Amino acid sequence: MTSFSDPKAVDAYAKMAERNVPALRDLHRMVGVLLAEKVPADGRVLVLGAGGGLELRALAGMHSGWHFDGVDPSTQMLDQARVTTSGFTDRIRFHEGYIEDAQQGPFDGATCLLTLHFLAKEERVRTLKELYRRLKPGAPLVIVHHSFPNDDAEKNKWLARFAAYVAAFEINGVQASPNIQAMKERLPVLSPEEDVSALYEAGFSQVELFYAALTFKGWVAYKG
Repeated sequence: MTSFSDPKAVDAYAKMAERNVPALRDLHRMVGVLLAEKVPADGRVLVLGAGGGLELRALAGMHSGWHFDGVDPSTQMLDQARVTTSGFTDRIRFHEGYIEDAQQGPFDGATCLLTLHFLAKEERVRTLKELYRRLKPGAPLVIVHHSFPNDDAEKNKWLARFAAYVAAFEINGVQASPNIQAMKERLPVLSPEEDVSALYEAGFSQVELFYAALTFKGWVAYKG
């Protein structure tokens, strides 16, 4: 598991994300497309889990009129995000903390990428409810994170596939391998069915799957 207060891990985050998440840059473009269906040209978007700044940079580059509030609990990751998004400083505000530390909005859209799999179900639903409360009626929320069946056989199968995918990626000639045992023990991953149920429980409607890549799933949902 990555510690987002470890300077070495923070420095390596961008490479790790691109290595671990299939088609990461394409995923960011998909997120921008989905948000743009509802977010106006001068819209305001909440980005929960903004550390690193990769999706903020992508979205700001795609939509020159959007303004963003990025929230993350890690000082080090926010510092990296400021560097990553240095070309868009006039349109991005950063807030250190969790969802309760985010601005009240209301926002035209929101994202939460590669974050919710760190939260147990009760905390995840609470976070989704707080995101819902900060959105305008009809506004989209886009989420992406690990989501796979939780019975032992299926979990082991999908984690093995994820490990094989990561191991096939080389950085400077060195193969990497995720700590699968740590993922099994420490990540409170929900099944796709449970993830969809959590969105509905938080109040969202029209939940649609748009991204499925090995252990990762992504949905867009809307405030009713």
